[in-house]
Amino acid sequence: MSQDPTTPLTFMAVHAHPDDEVFGTGGTFAYYNEQGVRTVLVTATLGEEGEIVDPALDEQAKAAMFPRLGEVRREELKQAVAALDIQESRLLGFRDSGMAGRDSNQHPDSFHQANFAEAVKRLVALIREFKPQVIVTYDAFGGYGHPDHIQANRITNAAFDAAGEPRCYPELNLPPWQPSRLYYTAMPRSFMVQAMKAAQESGEPGPWNNPEMNTAIMGTPDEQISTRIDVRKYIDKKIQALTAHKTQIAPDNFVFTLPEEQRKQMLGYEHFVLVRSAIASHHGELEQELFTNLA
Repeated sequence: MSQDPTTPLTFMAVHAHPDDEVFGTGGTFAYYNEQGVRTVLVTATLGEEGEIVDPALDEQAKAAMFPRLGEVRREELKQAVAALDIQESRLLGFRDSGMAGRDSNQHPDSFHQANFAEAVKRLVALIREFKPQVIVTYDAFGGYGHPDHIQANRITNAAFDAAGEPRCYPELNLPPWQPSRLYYTAMPRSFMVQAMKAAQESGEPGPWNNPEMNTAIMGTPDEQISTRIDVRKYIDKKIQALTAHKTQIAPDNFVFTLPEEQRKQMLGYEHFVLVRSAIASHHGELEQELFTNLA
């Protein structure tokens, strides 16, 4: 019911919008694909409420695109998926809720307003289909407080348990599957403070120049980090994937304009916090892998 030694190792990440897959997990996707691990991306919405930043479009063109923005971003997502060598990409089928406090949060089709049991059921179906041993999503704050990121955290935690419980969603007609580990994406607080300081000293324009930015509370406390994946080899793939999301990430975005060494530091490592384990809790030195000691 839970683990089958004949089941291939499978990594699943649950994200809220197109482009989220690159930040925090893009290199990990490419890394595990190269290691022969099956990779699965679950995207909850199509980013219908996001701002259009493509400089090739004037305001009239942006206004014309907005009603079909989800369709446009679905195609951008496909390109990013290809760049990161993600083997399976599935949609949960909800609508972007927009940033916290906006009227779009109340849209009946938004992820924020989704029937919780239905949202969990959709994810349980994918977990039972693909049988991932490792699942990754955001922390309880959704990384930065976006309603859809918070909802992704909520349904992933519930689905982690429900997928392995045969009494939950028997109508799916899929055998139960208990994932082994659930991780949250993370950015070490020490790295955030160091990176923001270096960016400010570089003179490059960017969000780090906002005087209201409190770097002392940014990121995840270092002692909570359980895992660091070295993805420096895959930085070019991450850049290619970010470039694919051209309606969301402009060519002058700081990710593209950072000096080479800072780019390596920002994009070359992906960090995680082990929060749920059907095997054992984490102790001691940082893991270098997400699939350590599964047996």
